[in-house]
Amino acid sequence: MENMSCGGSCAAVFDVVVVGSCMTDLVSQASRLPKAGETIHGHKFFIGYGGKGANQCIQAGRLGARTAMVCKVGKDYFGDSYILNFKNNGVSTDFVGQTDKAATGAASIIVNDQGENAIVIVAGANLLLGSEDLRAAAPPITSARVLLCQLEVRPATSLEALRMAHSSGVKTVFNPAPAVPDLDPEFYSNSDVVCCNEPEAELLTGVPVVSLEDAGKAGAVLLGRGCRSVIVTLGSEGCVMMSVQDPTPKHIAGQKVTAVDSTGAGDSFVGALAFFMAHHPTLPLEEMARRANHIAAISVKAEGTQGSYPFRKDLPQELF
Repeated sequence: MENMSCGGSCAAVFDVVVVGSCMTDLVSQASRLPKAGETIHGHKFFIGYGGKGANQCIQAGRLGARTAMVCKVGKDYFGDSYILNFKNNGVSTDFVGQTDKAATGAASIIVNDQGENAIVIVAGANLLLGSEDLRAAAPPITSARVLLCQLEVRPATSLEALRMAHSSGVKTVFNPAPAVPDLDPEFYSNSDVVCCNEPEAELLTGVPVVSLEDAGKAGAVLLGRGCRSVIVTLGSEGCVMMSVQDPTPKHIAGQKVTAVDSTGAGDSFVGALAFFMAHHPTLPLEEMARRANHIAAISVKAEGTQGSYPFRKDLPQELF
């Protein structure tokens, strides 16, 4: 049995709609990673909320965007818990489906004292998000200010959502993560902004990205595939962006901060970018990226993923 309720906001216009993934992170910290067949003692365990789609949605919402999530979770404890997490963050759950055919997506993560990790992801219910769910969510997808998609659900689902939004004049942001080579060319032609990090850019284009110049070369390849703008994020180095209107690569420097935990910083950037595209559409994309850099940099100063994402009230108000 599947169910997807519509609690009164089906006809509402949202600033940012995300079609994507939810993952429950089960994190164990230990002095080292275990060998095959070995049991070791850890010193800390916690459950976190993750998944690229949900992360981006929640960061946009914390900045003041009216957000809706189109996703699928299991009819299980983690699914119920994730729906509550969305509600606690002001995200519309009218298009969150629950299924008994698969478990809520989960990531089992072991982190050692050096910060290295070993991760097993089981996508679960995320892979059951499909055309029927998109049809049910058509009103918000086709009327949003911005639609965000990634690749943690089936690529065909993300592409269908991008097509629906793009053909309705909605601004589309595509974060090709985790990246896969040989993506359908329509991903690019249906995206106003393609935003990826260095390894993703390299996998998509075949251009090794180890410098700002390389990021510009990879960006030029992506731009040539039909999107309107490209942003390649570079961690603490900020990002490089270029557009059809101005194909000269521009480097937007990052904020210098002492990083505590960089997990989810890329999703913070994408979520913040979507917020600025929705709320300040006349700003140059370069300025939106500069502000999104600032917000992502603040997220690395705290532990955790969504828990580290700043709220509008805690940020310098000149960003808004």
